Amino acid sequence: MAEASTDVALFIYGTLTLPVVQLETFGRLLGGDDDALSGYTVDYLDRDDPHAELTGHGVHAVVRHTGNPFDKVMGIVTIVTEDELDAADEYEIGACRRTLVRLDSGANAWTYAPRP
Repeated sequence: MAEASTDVALFIYGTLTLPVVQLETFGRLLGGDDDALSGYTVDYLDRDDPHAELTGHGVHAVVRHTGNPFDKVMGIVTIVTEDELDAADEYEIGACRRTLVRLDSGANAWTYAPRP
């Protein structure tokens, strides 16, 4: 008997919210609910985004922890399978890592932030 895949929450922002990226990465459009991540800000990595041709963006957006409650990143919390989470890991460039965060809604979700 095959083990069922576990669904997990993923907080997306930036290019992962683009339909073209979702179709390429997950093979489907992701649903979800608007949410926010307080104490973080959006920053950009100082290197070219390897997905620039797909996204139309030349840099890669990442969330950076500031600890300032007035900083807030708006995004979408969506439910993905473990396989889709692995696909998101592959999409994210090597300078990022998956990290568990608590969203303003109170939900815990994975998101991507720069490696320390």
